[in-house]
Amino acid sequence: MARVIITQIKSTNNANKNHIATIRALGLKKIGQTVEHEATPSIMGMVRQVAHLVRCEEV
Repeated sequence: MARVIITQIKSTNNANKNHIATIRALGLKKIGQTVEHEATPSIMGMVRQVAHLVRCEEV
């Protein structure tokens, strides 16, 4: 399966509580932090939900 690199590019200040929880579930805590995950449907759905806060690149 493909892997994706997810980087937080915007702050979660004034974000919806569900979006903040999704960012935390992805393993991100601060702007500029990067994590790598498998590109499963659940991870990609989480990325789509917070697409305005993160940058996603396939490896």
